[in-house]
Amino acid sequence: MIAYTTVGSNDVAKAVAFYKGLLEGVFGAKIFFEGESGTGWGVGPDKPMFAVLKPFDKNPATVGNGSMVSLACADPEQVQELYAKALELGGKDEGAPGPRGGGFYACYFRDLDGNKIGGFCRA
Repeated sequence: MIAYTTVGSNDVAKAVAFYKGLLEGVFGAKIFFEGESGTGWGVGPDKPMFAVLKPFDKNPATVGNGSMVSLACADPEQVQELYAKALELGGKDEGAPGPRGGGFYACYFRDLDGNKIGGFCRA
């Protein structure tokens, strides 16, 4: 159902480096588009895409209270890898990997612009 998600950045070059390491390093994602306003990655043409962009309206990027993007992981080990890689790249902890009830295994972190990102799997 989801086609793509985007997060905003006020320093696109720095954000692209963060997500390049995270998405390409953990998921093997490939760049689908890149331009002056940002970059988008995906794992296949029929799969959802993730992008980091300067806001279209030219106003500063801000973090949405209660907004979060969660990345699907294959298993708890990949959730742990995602979390560790995010922190290694300068992300901030918002919840270490672990069971969250009902067979849900997840982690949470903030990217360099403060956007809340999660990783989860059913375990």
